[in-house]
Amino acid sequence: MGRIVVGVVGPGEGASDDDRNLAFELGGLVAREGWVLLTGGRAFGVMDAASRGAKGAGGLTLGVLPGDDYRGVSQMVDVAVLTGLGSARNAVNVLSSRVVFACGMGPGTASEVALAIKADRPVVLVRPDPVTRAFFKSLGGALVQDAETPADALALARRLVT
Repeated sequence: MGRIVVGVVGPGEGASDDDRNLAFELGGLVAREGWVLLTGGRAFGVMDAASRGAKGAGGLTLGVLPGDDYRGVSQMVDVAVLTGLGSARNAVNVLSSRVVFACGMGPGTASEVALAIKADRPVVLVRPDPVTRAFFKSLGGALVQDAETPADALALARRLVT
């Protein structure tokens, strides 16, 4: 089956410093685990932070982009996949990932988490607020886990992908 691909999703332009810091740390941990990091591939928010963390740790980064050209691609993306699908590319992100990590929340991230649940992909919410945690756990049950730290999130994911 090849290398394990895991997705890190979260807000783009609306990402908080905390969202970006969690994603950066998680990206580094994913790389050190030997997994391939998949993000939305853009040069801002959680996508860029996770890719920067993974590249800094020597990892391979994959960016699945909404458009049909390379404008706005993070310089930390090794392999850019142009889809021309707009937000529908969220389904590609989820279906290509063995586990989906969410750092922060916004409309696009919520759609990715919901798609992951629908596709029976495990989701790890990293430091979610109580409302987000309760909502997605009510939808996904045991498919949805949460962790306070990126290290705890990675430990959960190890169990989920084996």
